[in-house]
Amino acid sequence: MAYSTLTTLKLPDCSIGDNGTQALSEALKTNSTLTTLELCSCSITSNGAQALSEALKTNSTLTTFNLQYNKIGDNGAQALSEALKTNSTLTTLNLQKNSIGDNGVQALSEALKSNSTLTTLHLEYNQIGDNEVQALSEALKTNSTLTTLNLTFGGIRENGAQALSEALKRNSTLTTLVLQVNSIGNNGAQALSEALKINSTLTTLDLRKNSIGNNGAQALSEALKTNSTLTTLDLGDSKIGDHGAQALSEALKTNSTLTTLNLHCNSIEFNGAQALSEALKTNSTLTTLDLRISSIGLNGSHALSEALKTNSTPVSFDF
Repeated sequence: MAYSTLTTLKLPDCSIGDNGTQALSEALKTNSTLTTLELCSCSITSNGAQALSEALKTNSTLTTFNLQYNKIGDNGAQALSEALKTNSTLTTLNLQKNSIGDNGVQALSEALKSNSTLTTLHLEYNQIGDNEVQALSEALKTNSTLTTLNLTFGGIRENGAQALSEALKRNSTLTTLVLQVNSIGNNGAQALSEALKINSTLTTLDLRKNSIGNNGAQALSEALKTNSTLTTLDLGDSKIGDHGAQALSEALKTNSTLTTLNLHCNSIEFNGAQALSEALKTNSTLTTLDLRISSIGLNGSHALSEALKTNSTPVSFDF
């Protein structure tokens, strides 16, 4: 790379393939200015990832690396994991939708046990189930730098959520955990709720579309009564009805940290809306409540609107 001031290089949808990636990797070995490299949807396989791994072992300036929508697979993930064990500058790694499965995640987990700079890891839309999450959870128990972990659209079920719960009880750095579109169910939500009673760093928990139901909402409600760090909770499309909304409402009466609650696309009707409106009359921290695509009706909307007249905090409603 001849440009001595270039800091960002983005090559989306360019089909450079492994040959082009190998050429870029050679340049990365000597370049000392590039901090951001995006190679999204570039037809890169494990061979290209191997070349990039060798570059990352010596490069000392790259901080953000985006490889989403490629096909590096387990072998590519294993190669990059080796680089993470020695690289000391990379803070963000995006491996979204790269056909990574058990072996790749196991390797990344091992790297996280020793890596001390990575803060953000995207693994959404990969082949990640309970076994893979258990490996990541073990890493989270000792890792002290990762703050954001995205595991959207995997195959995570109750056991995976239980493993993450145990990790969150010990981890003291993770602030954002995204588990959208998995299958943790109400038991998984209950497990994570137990962690929330102890954890003091997580600020964002995204459980959208996880079929947690009313029982899961009830468990989270109990956690919210004592948790003092969570600010954003996404429970959209989670099969929550009035009973779940009523339970969450009880928590909102005492919780003093939650600012955003997403309940869109659930089965909440008037009784749930009525309970939420009563909670909003005393809650002083919630600023965003999403009830889109629910069945609260005109009466439910009216009840929530009335609550706004006494609520002391400006609240943004979507319903």
